[in-house]
This record gives sequence, structure tokens and C-alpha cells, in this order.
Amino acid sequence: MAGMTKEAPGFFDVDERLAELSAKGDDLERLSALVNFELFRPSLEIAVPRGDRSKGGRPPFDHVLMFKVLILQAMHALSDERCEYLIKDRLSFMRFLGLGLADAVPDANTIWSFREALKKADAVDALFARFDANLRETGFLAMSGQIVDATIVAAPKQRNTIEEKKAIREGRIPDVWKDKPAKIAQKDRDARWTVKYSKAKPREDGSLPPVDLAIPAFGYKNHVSIDRGFGLIRKWTATHAAAHDGARLEEVLDRTNTASDVWADTAYRSAKNEAMLSRRGFVSRIHRKKPQGRPMPDRVRIANAQRSRVRSAVEHVFARQKGPMGLFVRTIGIARARVKIGLANLAYNMCRFIWLRGKYAPA
Repeated sequence: MAGMTKEAPGFFDVDERLAELSAKGDDLERLSALVNFELFRPSLEIAVPRGDRSKGGRPPFDHVLMFKVLILQAMHALSDERCEYLIKDRLSFMRFLGLGLADAVPDANTIWSFREALKKADAVDALFARFDANLRETGFLAMSGQIVDATIVAAPKQRNTIEEKKAIREGRIPDVWKDKPAKIAQKDRDARWTVKYSKAKPREDGSLPPVDLAIPAFGYKNHVSIDRGFGLIRKWTATHAAAHDGARLEEVLDRTNTASDVWADTAYRSAKNEAMLSRRGFVSRIHRKKPQGRPMPDRVRIANAQRSRVRSAVEHVFARQKGPMGLFVRTIGIARARVKIGLANLAYNMCRFIWLRGKYAPA
């Protein structure tokens, strides 16, 4: 009826709405139930020490709560400002963080400061390793060999002149920027342009277009190794987008995998990498390149096709990160990009772990 005032929602109204969310299937509730976030506390407390509060002041937010905020960001491609807003707006986010309607919510500056502290302490590797150890303790060992690949992670494009680009490539600050500290602070001098080539697809009549596709991209690269058995990321590193994939092979190899096979595309095949794999006891399943100026031999084509059926599993990882997770680097510099990419890899493993627990749950 017109003129009637609605009563403010009470405790039981909120509780009922949360029950409805649970009935619909709240992924964050399942994540809280299956992942013990307390296992990250020791690493977080070392990375982000708290100051002496004997003089008073507002109490800091809990370490684990702030870490869960960063996981929310990684899972939903949220900026600091958007993350603050959605925590206040969504009951599912509040429940995941253990917050009530009347509780204080970390603001954008607090979220940035906590992530910056993790960057300065170089703590992301320790956090990733801690969860990987937990996966192994739960029974998800790295097994059946590993698949190595890399993907470009986009960053905001930089509009620089030819002279500025040349100075950045040489590791110098362009002369025109030296008296503009504010401009330097907003310029990402670590990200790089690269070109991603894609084979042209045949037309309906069977003919091929005259040229392949060349797509320019700017940002960073996420280099990963996943285990073939469970599809979990076991090793990773981050570089600028122009870095050569094959040069990072040894860095991302997982020596704890129960099998010695290594799958990768042709970017990783070189005499140096083949010798390294042999020396370290790995079996190369890396794609072979087409002989220059000659057709691909049938046996090589068939062998590559068989390898592709295994290697394609790593594309599902990147599809998840670039699709539902919307992986994008909004920060400036390789150190901050590495934190973002590392948290995205950790968040992916958490989501994958939830799926695996459902798949292998006893009937």
C-alpha cells in the first residue's frame, strides 16, 4: 500500500537470505569449508608485521581476512575500489570474510597497503608453496608428468614515443620524464609489447588466407607448469610479455612430479633445453618443429598430434584465468605484476581443488 514504510531487515532476514544463497550453491561458502585459510597465517604474519599498538589507534584488520580479500580480487578481477564496494554490497562476500553488516570493511587504501606489504616481503611464493604442500598432504600429488606453457597477461597500454620506447628498452628513464616524477610513477617501464601469431584458418572452399594473424599485445607473461594428473599449477614465474617461453623451461620444471615426462609446444624445443631435460632425468615430449623449406613428415605430424591431446590441458588453466577470473594486471612494474599473477595462480588452484574434491568425493 502507498505510504507504508518498510521495516529495516533484521537478523533473521539476513540469515534467511544467506540460507537461500547456500541452497543455490555459494562457491565462496564451499571454498571456506574446504580450504583451511589459517595455514597461511604464519607466512602472512612474517610478511606483514604489526606495529606496537601500546599508543592506541584503530586496530588493524586480521591477516587472514586481508588475504581472503586478495583471493576475492583474484577470483573476480576486482580493483581495490570495486572490491571494497562489493564486500559492502554482497552478503556472500561478507560471509566468506566472516563479516557482519555492522562490521568495518577494509577500504581500497588498506587493501593496496596489504598487497604492497606482500610485494615488499616477496611473500607470494611462500603462500603458493604452503598451499601446494597442503594439496600434497590431502593426496593431490604432482603425478603423470607435467605440461609447461605460458600466456600473455594484458596490462594498460602505454602511449610512448619512439624515443621513449628506445630508452625504456635500454633500461633508461627518458630524458623528457626526468623532471616529471608524477609521470614516471604512472608509467610501466617493465611491461613490453609483443606479437602473438595465430595460424590462419582454412576458408570454406579449403583455401588458406594469404597471411597468418599477427596480434599485438602489451603486458606480462604467466609461465606455468601443471601436473597432468590433476591439472594443478605446481610451478610458475612471471616476466614481461616479450620474454621467450623456452628460456624459462628450467625455472618452472617441477622436480617432485612422480613421472618424468614433460609436454610443451615448439617454443620450448631447442638443443639446450633437450640437453637440460636429459641431464636432469626428464623425458621430452616437446613438439617437434617443421623442417624449414620442407613439408612436415607424417610421423612427426602424427606424433605432434598425439602430444597435443595431452598438452591442450594447460589451455583450460589459461581459459579459466582469462575468462571467469578476468586476469588483468592493473598495477605498475614487474614486482607488483608478479604478486597479481601469483595470487591468480593460487586462486586458480583453490578453485581447482574444490572441483577435485567434488570429483573424488566418496559416493
